[in-house]
Amino acid sequence: MLFLNTVIRPGSDAVVLRLPGGRRGIALSVDGNGRYCAMDPCRGALIAVAEAARNVVCAGGEPLAITNCLNFGSPERPVIMWQFVEAVKGIGEGCRAMQTPVTGGNVSFYNETSGHAIFPTPIIGMVGLLEDVASATDQWFKGDGDVVALLGETREELGASEYLAVRFGLVRGEPPSLDLARERAVQRACLEAIRLGLVRSAHDCSEGGLAVALAESCMGGAGGRSIGVDVELGGTIRPDALLFGESQSRIVVSLRESNWPKLQEIAAAHRVPLERLGTVGGTRVKLRGAACALDLPLDEMERAWRGGLASTLGG
Repeated sequence: MLFLNTVIRPGSDAVVLRLPGGRRGIALSVDGNGRYCAMDPCRGALIAVAEAARNVVCAGGEPLAITNCLNFGSPERPVIMWQFVEAVKGIGEGCRAMQTPVTGGNVSFYNETSGHAIFPTPIIGMVGLLEDVASATDQWFKGDGDVVALLGETREELGASEYLAVRFGLVRGEPPSLDLARERAVQRACLEAIRLGLVRSAHDCSEGGLAVALAESCMGGAGGRSIGVDVELGGTIRPDALLFGESQSRIVVSLRESNWPKLQEIAAAHRVPLERLGTVGGTRVKLRGAACALDLPLDEMERAWRGGLASTLGG
């Protein structure tokens, strides 16, 4: 937060800062998932680049370039050096696909305690450009009656997920797959919709999956209003994967009903799956479907979420 130039504060997908002397701004995001990289360092690093770009896009920015901080154990151990090499390969592949050159970075080795290394954790910092900060978009739902929709496709992917780690204490399985062509298409569709003023919020699905993305969108940031949601989740995949799977290339958006047809046109033009999920409004978070049903009071959920750190430290 610098010299009153902050347009979107930390807490949403990306921070947006106004550039002095005009209407331009920059969006900034930092991403990385050590669990993914522990299971597959190349794919985990590739996903980190894609997610950082997706977060910048959700704020209304055009991804431009990255910096990085590559955190690993001792490179004197062959497996650690292999993780490092694979992660660099993944970053390179992601940056070439996103056309985001690496402007700098650093490497931190020997992150170990009693011979146990940290998860290989490449962290990606992405910067993007907004031609007009008036189009800056955050992740929080805005108004009763707005349509909630999903750009992208949910698949049955629970490997290396937050759900497995929190619910079962497991770090196992393959990280989610990533189709770079689909990723670019989803990002282009979302960015076009934002620039046309169609969407009122945009939030990527990442750790925790669709259920967590919807819940986070309900809890207004920076003093904004918290508001509930009522959605119907379709599909035939298992309920836990539907709610908490971390399939990539997905963005939750909200928009006025009058803008829905235009969003459908944009998604079709980019060949991006688009699913209408439900409606913003009320004081509860309702996720309904043939194989799942959640109905939680928003105020209780928000207290648990905002007080989570204090509760953990106090305990």
